[in-house]
Amino acid sequence: QVQLVESGGGLVQPGGSLRLSCAASGSIFSIRAIAWYRRAPGQQRDLVALINTGGSTTYADSVKGRFTISRDGAKNTVFLQMNSLKPEDTAVYYCALLSAPTIWGTGTQVTVSS
Repeated sequence: QVQLVESGGGLVQPGGSLRLSCAASGSIFSIRAIAWYRRAPGQQRDLVALINTGGSTTYADSVKGRFTISRDGAKNTVFLQMNSLKPEDTAVYYCALLSAPTIWGTGTQVTVSS
């Protein structure tokens, strides 16, 4: 069973940056798309960014130009670089392997506050 472990969350001031990492227990990124989702308090889990096997990326409108998803296949790790963070980016961030069924990480908290 593939496992995903996120890291890199924390407390940051508005305008700051964080880089989230998602490490997989197996070598799967070359054959599956992987995505970052987030869930703000009291809201549903929403797609933030996705990278497919060919390297193409997709972003939610709310993060375009601020967030960048990338992957390191050799290290079985996917990253989410988050710049110009806003209070509304506060959420638990999850990585997800888009297999059948989807495999989820346990999440990492990101809090943007002064």
